[in-house]
Amino acid sequence: MSLEFNQNEDRNKLAVSRLKNRLRKVYAGGGEKAAEKQQAKGKMLARERIQYLLDDDRPWLEIGALAALDMYEEAGGCPSAGVITGIGYVSGRQCVVVANDATVKAGAWFPMTAKKNLRAQEIAMENRLPIIYLVDSAGVYLPMQDEIFPDKEHFGRIFRNNARMSSEGIVQIAAIMGACVAGGAYLPIMSDEAMIVEGTGSVFLAGSYLVKSAIGESVDNETLGGATMHCEISGVTDYKHPDDRACLNAIRNLMSMVGKPEDAGFDRIKPALPERNMEEIYGILPDSRERPYDMSELILRLTDGSQFEEYKARYGQSIICGLGRIDGWAVGIVANQRKAVKNGKGELQLGGVIYSDAADKATRFILNCNQKKIPLVFLQDVTGFMVGSRAEQGGIIKDGAKMVNAVANSVVPKITIIIGNSYGAGNYAMCGKAYDPRLIYAWPSARIAVMGGAQAAQTLLQIQTASLRATGREIEQKEEETLLKEITAQYEKQTTPYYAAARLWIDGIIDPLDTRQVISMGIAAANQSPIQRPFNVGVIQT
Repeated sequence: MSLEFNQNEDRNKLAVSRLKNRLRKVYAGGGEKAAEKQQAKGKMLARERIQYLLDDDRPWLEIGALAALDMYEEAGGCPSAGVITGIGYVSGRQCVVVANDATVKAGAWFPMTAKKNLRAQEIAMENRLPIIYLVDSAGVYLPMQDEIFPDKEHFGRIFRNNARMSSEGIVQIAAIMGACVAGGAYLPIMSDEAMIVEGTGSVFLAGSYLVKSAIGESVDNETLGGATMHCEISGVTDYKHPDDRACLNAIRNLMSMVGKPEDAGFDRIKPALPERNMEEIYGILPDSRERPYDMSELILRLTDGSQFEEYKARYGQSIICGLGRIDGWAVGIVANQRKAVKNGKGELQLGGVIYSDAADKATRFILNCNQKKIPLVFLQDVTGFMVGSRAEQGGIIKDGAKMVNAVANSVVPKITIIIGNSYGAGNYAMCGKAYDPRLIYAWPSARIAVMGGAQAAQTLLQIQTASLRATGREIEQKEEETLLKEITAQYEKQTTPYYAAARLWIDGIIDPLDTRQVISMGIAAANQSPIQRPFNVGVIQT
């Protein structure tokens, strides 16, 4: 191996190590003292509940582990947005699991908590997966109620989704394992079945203090909304269990009786590992986002048997398209080529840029995959579409629009992995978050923004200096250099995958070696939701 390969390997492994360290801190939730308080009440911690519920021999894919990272610092932080969500297996059936973490502000709902819950419900609805709620929450975080309560994608949307899922036959099971207060009380009761843990679970629209304040009645919380009252008097809950484990066992038993889902018909054969060493990904991928590499070398370390049937291999080479298998699933791969290539006219094309011929090829390939019911995998490392008079005269907008149209109207499931750059309209054409990928994850090497850091910083600097000069103030070169450094640092921070993961622009950051499992879990989920509409791209410019 070359010196460059070894340097790349060291840097990428270090980036993965940093990721795992950050995740370990997130997994600790609200910290040791908060955990001890929960355990003193006889309660399992949220992650312990999930681990106990899930099948031991099947994978767990966490969604939004880094949500709210470095946010809400004035409130003491909100690790993982105070709720754990993901896709796993319960009694052999793939499910979405949502568990409030009561060690984080007693499980209170911050704005990102609502967004994360909505994302979990979206995944359940898109893929027709059963969803299990492990409820333990003090309700809305009142100091931020204006950012969580009234809008379309706020708290109330969750109950709307409860109702819609029930009407569509998507199974919802809720376990009240702690506090369940005010508006949050509707979530478990709007589920198909609700169970409650005796002694720790409670559900009411207003707690005892508020009842005393509102109507002058003195009543304790257990009498007001405890397990015995709701199972024997109100009939609000369906099952009562003595402790967390008994409750989780009951969920496993219920899930063992749920009927099998319809099959969407995506093709799968016996999985095979790549023949080429997957760990070589670390050495192939450059540390710098500006340096070229051959994307096909990464693809051959992701596909079963390192087999890949490339489509139109000598045409539109700035995008690689082709068929392969990942963990046995047939997939169509659309990937940005990061090395410079020559087109059919012998002209050099920059790596990571989408040219007209590449957009045309990708559009046709996406159409073919939709016709054949083959799921699509997008591997992003894109700086955008080609610009300049030559590109404009060649119809880059028209060809780019065709590609965007095909991606937007695709009816087969799409899964996006952001490997490197994800800039501007390239993010859209390569199935960014706005284009409904079933799952979207990033490697630690990812960068997501409207344009690259250097270009953006220079543009922002010009705007700021022009504004200052308009007020009559002259800017010295040293001050301009300082300002540029500050702008660059701020912009670079906003382009990191951690910034994106904190805001749920992506579902998470993963070790590149976990990419195959993420894609496989995503297609397995999608295979439980038969395609409901025909593929039609509507009117496009030709």
